[in-house]
Amino acid sequence: MRQGFRDLGYVEGQSIALEFRWADGRYERLAPLAAELIRLQPDAIISSGPGTRVLKSATATIPIVMAVSLDAQAAGLVGSLNHPGGNITGSTAFGPELRGSPQPGQRDISR
Repeated sequence: MRQGFRDLGYVEGQSIALEFRWADGRYERLAPLAAELIRLQPDAIISSGPGTRVLKSATATIPIVMAVSLDAQAAGLVGSLNHPGGNITGSTAFGPELRGSPQPGQRDISR
């Protein structure tokens, strides 16, 4: 990520500030960490895993970029893949819209 920002001309400490927070697998720490980040009033927050849901509950105005979600729509993070709405964007690995109907002789194992 840092290299990507450098490639775009951002210089850490000069034109961009990066703040990192880790819950270390302790989910009870997510809400306080989210509140701490929001108090900093960042231009955007990059998140992954369960932290994205906590951030969604904590702010509706700061853009949240989810690094990856298995199914952002099913998880309730976005309204739909076509029109996510709200303040969350990013990538999702699977959505019902992407799952085709089983071909004759195949069974649907996605449920």
